[in-house]
Amino acid sequence: MSVFLAHLATLGPIGRYLPAPGTIGSILALIAGFFLAKNGFMMLFSALLVVTLLGTFAADAYSQLTNTNDAGEIIIDEVAGQWLVLLCIPPNIDSALLWYGAGFILFRLFDILKPWPISVAEKLPGGIGVMADDVVAGTLAGMALLIAQLFIYPT
Repeated sequence: MSVFLAHLATLGPIGRYLPAPGTIGSILALIAGFFLAKNGFMMLFSALLVVTLLGTFAADAYSQLTNTNDAGEIIIDEVAGQWLVLLCIPPNIDSALLWYGAGFILFRLFDILKPWPISVAEKLPGGIGVMADDVVAGTLAGMALLIAQLFIYPT
């Protein structure tokens, strides 16, 4: 079971063999999230909950099997963080693809730069810490998108 979870943590060979695994994982999450969101908010939200829960166990399993902590090959956390951002983009918003692009860029910036509180979240132990920093990065990126929407689409 832990070998299966370790493969899930890296999304199979994607995290282990492709260059820039975090960016590639985020791009794949963006594409999959786009199609999930087309089926409604609850579909994307449900998928996010499942990925976050399984990702926590998967990241922990990979870390234990490889004796590493938050290895770059683990990209299930990018999926959760990117999907969290996508929850902040209304499906019927004008220029949705531009918002998806902005969400991707913001998430990657927060994930790479790791400002507070992301830097604190990543220090949590095990799979929780691996997932938490991306969840916090996704939350901050999503908040930035929501604030931008308030200015661009005032009520």
